[in-house]
Amino acid sequence: MRELSRHYDTELSHVGLKTTQYALLNTVYKVGTIRPTELSNMMRLDNSTLTRNIQVMVSHGFLALEKGQDERSREISITDLGREKRKEAYVYWENAQQKMNHLMGHDKVQALHALINEALIALDTDK
Repeated sequence: MRELSRHYDTELSHVGLKTTQYALLNTVYKVGTIRPTELSNMMRLDNSTLTRNIQVMVSHGFLALEKGQDERSREISITDLGREKRKEAYVYWENAQQKMNHLMGHDKVQALHALINEALIALDTDK
């Protein structure tokens, strides 16, 4: 798995992102404003990893972290700059995907995705 992450990280480095950061931008883009706890659960990231990545993305202006409906809650949203960065990074993400398809073959890549999804579902039901 680390080699796969490295493969995607190499491509995304052209726009100054790591795989986790791109996934974070992409997820917030797709779901809209979301609380950190919900995002953590959705992305299957522990709170400290998510917090670190959010801080980096906020400091670059890609995400905004604002007060939620009550004083204790926070909400994360993507900024216009974040949307631009996501769009820019998507080209490199797709390039990484195409390279994987070329190296392994489309069917094997699809099978790999299916196996990973099955493993994640099994781990969720094991809790």
